[in-house]
Amino acid sequence: MLRVRPFRARSLVVLALALWVGAIARDQGDLWVEATVLPGLGIETSVEVLARDGRLLRAYTVADGRWRMAAAMGAVDPGFTAMLVAYEDKRFYSHAGVDPWAMARAVAQAVRYGRVVSGGSTLTMQVARLLEASGTGQLAGKLRQARVALALERRLSKQQILQLYYQIAPYGGNLEGVRAASLAYFGKEPRRLTPAQSALLVALPQSPEGRRPDRMPQAARAAREKVLARAVGAGVIAPDQGRAALREAVPVARRDFPALAPHLADRVVAATPGAALIRTTIDASLQARLEGLAVEAVAAHGDRLQVAIVVADHRSGEMLANVGSSAYRADARLGFVDMTRALRSPGSTVKPLVYGLAFDEGLAHPETLIEDRPMDFGGYAPQNFDKVFRGMVRLREALQLSLNLPVVALTDAIGPAKLLAALRRAGVEAQVPGGKPGLAIALGGLGVTLEDMVTLYAAIARGGVARPLRVTGEAVEGARVLSAVAAWQVGDILSGMPPPAGAPANRLAYKTGTSYGHRDAWAIGFDGAHVIGIWMGRADGTPVPGAFGGDLAAPVLFQAFARLKRGLEPLPAPPAATLMVANGALPQPLRQFRSRAAAFAVADAPAVAFPPDGAEVELMADGLLLRVRGGVGPFTWLADGRPVVVAARTREAVVPSLGPGFVVLSVIDGIGRSARAKVRLR
Repeated sequence: MLRVRPFRARSLVVLALALWVGAIARDQGDLWVEATVLPGLGIETSVEVLARDGRLLRAYTVADGRWRMAAAMGAVDPGFTAMLVAYEDKRFYSHAGVDPWAMARAVAQAVRYGRVVSGGSTLTMQVARLLEASGTGQLAGKLRQARVALALERRLSKQQILQLYYQIAPYGGNLEGVRAASLAYFGKEPRRLTPAQSALLVALPQSPEGRRPDRMPQAARAAREKVLARAVGAGVIAPDQGRAALREAVPVARRDFPALAPHLADRVVAATPGAALIRTTIDASLQARLEGLAVEAVAAHGDRLQVAIVVADHRSGEMLANVGSSAYRADARLGFVDMTRALRSPGSTVKPLVYGLAFDEGLAHPETLIEDRPMDFGGYAPQNFDKVFRGMVRLREALQLSLNLPVVALTDAIGPAKLLAALRRAGVEAQVPGGKPGLAIALGGLGVTLEDMVTLYAAIARGGVARPLRVTGEAVEGARVLSAVAAWQVGDILSGMPPPAGAPANRLAYKTGTSYGHRDAWAIGFDGAHVIGIWMGRADGTPVPGAFGGDLAAPVLFQAFARLKRGLEPLPAPPAATLMVANGALPQPLRQFRSRAAAFAVADAPAVAFPPDGAEVELMADGLLLRVRGGVGPFTWLADGRPVVVAARTREAVVPSLGPGFVVLSVIDGIGRSARAKVRLR
């Protein structure tokens, strides 16, 4: 007579009791089952941030550090479900939570072999065990699982029970649920699985640590083969599919979970506490391409240079990509800092708004002449970045050349407070040192973020009407910042900017900027549909010697547009009210700009600043340096009545071929006034 060891006998008792419970389960009046207190069914799952097409951008572990991800029926390959049921519980769709036939088979096998050969647990009983983390071998635990399984079947549908299994089945390490396992082992969602992948995911929960493919690949392969054999026998897959699945490699390492737009994901999760699923406007493929571009952009510039990129559809206000740094990690670049939201000096990127406001105020037109000359604004005497003055230029050229004196003169006429108010209407939350705006804000003397500056340029691109950038929620219409005419004029000027070396020649409207001390390099541009902003610098605010927006950030801007799409969308046609004429056809007040400071300066006659009258000057190898103060360009210089420099736009000139001796130097300004100095050359 077959003898069964005591602990095996206890197992048989458990099986017999479960079989009895299963036999009475169909009696709907069974108070024992009805009175069951179920464990909590509100399973905590990972918070997920999704792209615009539903793809996973980033997920977060639950409170205990586990990856446990929500999984609806439609999110899992039906082939996996069919294989799971065939292997684990072939009468799943017909039993009431406990399968009497499976229990009977398990008892018979145990009696025959003297040991437990197969378990009688159903999928529902497994879910019950996982929900309560109860043991499998104790009498009380087994009986409790059967009772909970019967109660679950009365209160949940079969699909809901499967969904619970999808979310809490263990897969080794800190992985729970089929989605987490599929992403970790295959790098993809479980919507489409190969038979080999499905088989591995069916096999792992039976021994999640003993069969982990990243640690026990041989055990994982053997378990997968067993599931495949059962699936072929049950007709779930064809024999040739089973043979092909056997040849498929078993993954031997875990993959990283998706972590696209990590800075932005952190921000939206913090802004929506309690939300399990956050849908964004981010384009996952574009985000990945631009994160790659960010890595390339800083690779050749040491280990401290950082970059940030923002892409938006300015028509809708939807943000399509947001790269907060070249890498989301604690490194010398301070990669954990989100540089799209860091306050930085915008340099010259504020200038287009100043010009647009001047156009709207009736102070100027793109073809208006303005003087680029040394000026003093109540003790504030700015200079151009290259320390060179161009004399009389058109406003169009002044903006394209990013000259400082003309834009400060315009700001002086408009008023710094109006400029700051316009920035805030555009959605730029500018921080002004001391709280009171001065003329320096036109040259970047304030703190702004990259996202805010992209919002400003989006407003210019949209015909002067702001629309806050959004990554979640509905579109919101903002305030008008510029008239449609002024916005178009600014865009038309910026579209005439020459592209950086090696970039395709096109009509991208863009502006670069470099902050004081070379701490920030900017490039922001738009076409008829999209706007992109680039910031480069060091996250700690220290200077980057030799960094200029035109050299450093502008090439990245053009590369970003190339990764966004093949070609540019055309800029809009000019509004009907746009005055498109040359300078000579402008109304008289618009032909030449006169600011308050300029009007005062024009009253001063020109004077020879160098060499001063009566001086004795040593001739240099390249000639004699001449410098004029006051007056209005262009300037003509004469030596003893003979022209030596004609129509100079700058205030300095070098005259060669003057011999030693006394000479009378004369200068004539653009409106006919003159000055002279007699000097001795030796």
